Amino acid sequence: MVTLEHLSVKDRDKGRALDVAETGGFKTAGTTHRRAESREFFLNQQKNFALSLVLLLGCYSALLVPAYLPTQQPIWSERSTEDTGVLLNVSAALLSRSCRPSRSSERLKAVPQLQGLLDSVPVFVLNSSARWELPPPLGFQGSDDALNQALRALPHTSLPPAPATRCSRCVVVGSSGVLQGKQLGDHIDRYDVIIRMNNAPVFGFEKDTGSRTTIRLLYPEGAPFVKQEYQRTDIIALVVFKRLDLEWLTSVVTKKTLGWWSKLWFWRDVVTEIPLEPKNFRILNPEILKRTWHVLLSYTKQEKKTVPTLGISAVVLALQLCDEVSLAGFGYDLQQPGALLHYYETLRMDAMTTQIIHDISTERRLLHELVAAGVVHDLTGALR
Repeated sequence: MVTLEHLSVKDRDKGRALDVAETGGFKTAGTTHRRAESREFFLNQQKNFALSLVLLLGCYSALLVPAYLPTQQPIWSERSTEDTGVLLNVSAALLSRSCRPSRSSERLKAVPQLQGLLDSVPVFVLNSSARWELPPPLGFQGSDDALNQALRALPHTSLPPAPATRCSRCVVVGSSGVLQGKQLGDHIDRYDVIIRMNNAPVFGFEKDTGSRTTIRLLYPEGAPFVKQEYQRTDIIALVVFKRLDLEWLTSVVTKKTLGWWSKLWFWRDVVTEIPLEPKNFRILNPEILKRTWHVLLSYTKQEKKTVPTLGISAVVLALQLCDEVSLAGFGYDLQQPGALLHYYETLRMDAMTTQIIHDISTERRLLHELVAAGVVHDLTGALR
């Protein structure tokens, strides 16, 4: 075995001796240079990776951070020149005069396009004998068993008895931001029937909304979590959008817990307990939504896969119940994105433009026509 201790070779290009003994093997200047370049390359990769990471985080921050920082909301001022005092005077004058029997239905006859709202139907589901042609929310097709079970849990399914000779007034209280600051609460409480929707609060807003509720239309995901909202409430009327809604109602009425698997299918958390007696619950007749839907379709050239809002459905419900109908807190002005969407929160009108479930523009046209024809009174002035 031969050990090469002092062997030198000539570099033909440079004419320089290369020493093998320094490392115990052959090591050229080119090799040393390439290793140095390699080390520099990997060092630059690390630097480049760090720089890329910084740039990436910077881009994400520029996009996401503003969404979580407080921003100045668009300034909005109500277009109507009527101030709160004028609205209160108009409302007081309306309440001071005698109720006129069948006023709303007589005015409705003058609007041919709205004749589909005239035929009287039971506003609540009385029994399960009807044959439903459509699935929820326009019928109960495919949900017969759940409907039967829910009806068996309800001791009453019809309206509470009312004096036959009494002329009745309804007010439907919407959730629009136009209700804020109108101070109509005392006037609203003077109506015979007060209809509200979903979790629109009364507690803490009595000055504008009134303090009592005759009928609150809701679906499970819209039921209020605050127990005070059920005080001074006569009827909770379930609007069924799916079979599971009926199972939820049965669970709430019978005080039996709904299975965890069923709860997974709600699109948000739902209340499991409502502090009312079984006699206070009803199921809204889906014929109300069906008729509303057909009337809305008459305003468009093609059938839309949308469903009526609870607000417009409540108006149709009121036309079935009362001789005179008034609205408070209705009117979404989509042309003013900075306007308050609801009277009880800071969400702005531009949020409404992103939803596709309801045809808000068509509903607004219908409400305007009802007000213009004198079928309903607009207490907050946003539909004139």
